[in-house]
Amino acid sequence: MFTRCPKLSSVAAVIVFCLMSNARAAPAKETGRYEWVTLGTAGGPVAQPGRNEPANLVVRGGEAHLVDAGDGAMTAVVEAGTDYRALRSVWISHIHFDHLGGLYAVLGLRLQTRAVGPLSIYGPPGMREIVNGLLAAMRPSARSGFGVPGEVAIDPAAGITVVELKDGDIIERDGLKVTIAANSHYSFAEGSAEEKYFRSYSFRFDLADRSIVYTGDTGPSDKVINLARGADLLVTEMVDLDGIKATMTRYAKHMSAKEIDVATQHLTSHHLTTADISAMAARAGVKAVVVTHIAGGNSKDAYASDRYAAEIGKTFRGPVHIAKDLERF
Repeated sequence: MFTRCPKLSSVAAVIVFCLMSNARAAPAKETGRYEWVTLGTAGGPVAQPGRNEPANLVVRGGEAHLVDAGDGAMTAVVEAGTDYRALRSVWISHIHFDHLGGLYAVLGLRLQTRAVGPLSIYGPPGMREIVNGLLAAMRPSARSGFGVPGEVAIDPAAGITVVELKDGDIIERDGLKVTIAANSHYSFAEGSAEEKYFRSYSFRFDLADRSIVYTGDTGPSDKVINLARGADLLVTEMVDLDGIKATMTRYAKHMSAKEIDVATQHLTSHHLTTADISAMAARAGVKAVVVTHIAGGNSKDAYASDRYAAEIGKTFRGPVHIAKDLERF
């Protein structure tokens, strides 16, 4: 239920009050335990009704960490009942737009509400260039502010730190131990300049009480299997190739045959089918699987979800859940 926002003397206060009062009531939180929240479960780039693009939250009490930031991520953070001012870090798995299109909104909300506490942005090579570009795009708005004469402008870059990750890095902060593994979402020749620069990462979050592995976008990968060994939860991407082909038939009529061929090669080689997920989860010995980044198929089709879970269960014998937006694990 939405609450009408009152008239307040400060424009910034209005924005903050409206955002927080319009958020859905937050579920009870265990202050000592991190939860994983699926903020967006649709694979891009074509938008799906009822699902945001890929984004997740690792949250407990007064701290939150955003894992990928697809379109709609910041709205979903508020819908999940999380105070956006609690955001301490952002983890971007790779630089495709469906995984970072919402980052501009993250930075813009901080600017407009002057919530410029420390925020670390972790990602692959190229992340610093992207963030610097977004900050540069924010500066005209930062200078104009709320249009009130005498207002003191703030620097959009205030409090922002960017860390470009390498394969094998381990980052420890806020009770999280995050291990980074390069995956197979790209297929540039090994040793080439492109292979060294363009990286897609999977993340393992070792928490006090359990371990969660997030594949990001990847094809079948021994590195991801090794990263996920014995994990309590594998949060994995998935593509429905038949559904993708139907989507491309509807939306790709303007593309050349060469462009369609490149896109098809990418979808079939650089992503995971239900059979791939089943084999990887079984080999890694994970305890449970959560499927997100659902590309293709009908996002509202309960039968499709049951079919996906059954197909993954052919080799992997643990629990399988096909996620929706704003679910908690």
